[in-house]
Amino acid sequence: MFGYMNQLMEKFWNIRITGKVQDIGFRSSIEDIARLYDLRGFTFNDTDNSVKMVCCGENGLIEDFLEEIRDKGAMKGAVIEDITSEEIPFKIYLPQKFLRLYTDELSDISRKLDTGINVLLNINEDTKALPDIKNGIDTLNTKFDSFISEQKEHNLWMKEQSTWLKGHNQRLENILEKLTEK
Repeated sequence: MFGYMNQLMEKFWNIRITGKVQDIGFRSSIEDIARLYDLRGFTFNDTDNSVKMVCCGENGLIEDFLEEIRDKGAMKGAVIEDITSEEIPFKIYLPQKFLRLYTDELSDISRKLDTGINVLLNINEDTKALPDIKNGIDTLNTKFDSFISEQKEHNLWMKEQSTWLKGHNQRLENILEKLTEK
């Protein structure tokens, strides 16, 4: 009976999130949060650069869910301009677990590649940090060379100790043999 009553209180929602919300793993965060709230539904990137979702839950639960998305989204690097939600006036069949849909068509993959190319071009243009990185690597190499030298000395010492121990053990064996003879 309670499960039936709970289903009656659940509503279906269309939700749209705008801002810088794509290409940062935002849908994955939404999926994780929705599963914590035990919601059913799905989320996807849309071609208008928004993230959209359809989900099912009680009014208060959906409000809390959206507030959590705002908070955790900001920590993930999302810049959320707006979240709009509207109730869907009819039942929709949703998956049992909240899912992130992959809607990366060729145009979206092309957009992502263009974004990557721009990042690479900016790296090529802004190489001021490279001398500092080279100095850091040179310092690490010097420390590593020193470590190798110390390790070689240690290995040589260990070899000498091993030779000494073999001799020592041989002397002990000789003593034990003489003791057993008596």
